[in-house]
Amino acid sequence: MSVLVNKDSKIIVQGFTGSEGTFHAGQMIEYGTKVVGGVTPGKGGQTHLDRPVFNTVSEAVQKTGADVSIIFVPPAFAADAIMEAADAGIKVIVAITEGIPVKDMVLVKNYIDKRDCTLIGPNCPGIITADEAKVGIMPGFIFKKGKIGVVSKSGTLTYEAADQIVKAGMGLTTAIGIGGDPIIGTTTLEAVKLFMDDNETEGIVVIGEIGGDLEVKAARWIKKHGTKPVVGFIAGVTAPKGRTMGHAGAIVSGDDESAEAKKRIMRECGIHVVDSPAHIGLKMAEVLGVTV
Repeated sequence: MSVLVNKDSKIIVQGFTGSEGTFHAGQMIEYGTKVVGGVTPGKGGQTHLDRPVFNTVSEAVQKTGADVSIIFVPPAFAADAIMEAADAGIKVIVAITEGIPVKDMVLVKNYIDKRDCTLIGPNCPGIITADEAKVGIMPGFIFKKGKIGVVSKSGTLTYEAADQIVKAGMGLTTAIGIGGDPIIGTTTLEAVKLFMDDNETEGIVVIGEIGGDLEVKAARWIKKHGTKPVVGFIAGVTAPKGRTMGHAGAIVSGDDESAEAKKRIMRECGIHVVDSPAHIGLKMAEVLGVTV
């Protein structure tokens, strides 16, 4: 099995002919991802990267059978792009765009929740099922097939964890970068549940950060329902209270939103928490009894 995307997923790129869409679509194709076309309004009928360009997502779905979309659309138009994809029947929508206004995401979240689709992001690196499909901006060469699932708010820490896991001889099933904005499509808990239900995933890495309660909700669910070992790391130990750090959602405003509070709760819930991202791979190997 795999989580959300696999070698059979048919991907379209919204914002296909722009510089970001062009570069990352090329990288995805090189990785072996089945990119079947793209959408750029006004450029329908053209060919780009040897793939067809369509004016609308609906037309792209009709002509290619696409079931996954990745969005490289400027912030002012990204919310409409997400809702257009959902309306066209796309099942997995990956929004890479950073800087989408919160009020726009409130509308998007409400719209998505009423439809049969999954949104990853926005402001995220995307999702990758190792050696099958890369739908995002992550460096694909790091991710090798294995048995560990990763869910992370941080793009760079996703890559770091993946590298450690591969070097420890375990490899990955799927890695999901959920994004660090205040309002995102897929939560830490939702991603954890996907990995718990995946037959190939034997262990889960949860990478969080200060701000919000996503990690706390996931930890409390894991304590009651978890069936697989979980290694956790929380970024932002030295961040001052009340100041946004990097991600728009990384701001401590409550007692359970600091890094130390989250780590304490995660440990109380049976998660194997490490204090440095450099220890993620070794801790997972230790937990699973893998000799490094």
